[in-house]
Amino acid sequence: MADPKQAEVKTRTEKVDGEMSVREAGKKGGDTVRDRYGSGFYEEIGRKGGQATRERHGAEFYETIGQKGGKVVKEKYGPNFYEQIGHKGGQKVKKLIAEAKKNAQPES
Repeated sequence: MADPKQAEVKTRTEKVDGEMSVREAGKKGGDTVRDRYGSGFYEEIGRKGGQATRERHGAEFYETIGQKGGKVVKEKYGPNFYEQIGHKGGQKVKKLIAEAKKNAQPES
């Protein structure tokens, strides 16, 4: 018996009888919306969705899902992963600050 998840993936990505796949149709629709309303439209509807979620589930909801996600990342990559990405982020900030200071100094 075929795996239902594999069958679902096939229907989303494979063309049926020469028609476009669900993925292609989604991209085409997304491009049309972007062209019609601008890319900021997605930011606006995302903000509205976040506000609605906060009103429906409370601010603690985000804390809970953040902890769940962090736990999964920790299990997948190990506890040192956060140290590594923190160091990379710190180095990037240090570099950006140095560049900003250099660009802010008047040339003589």
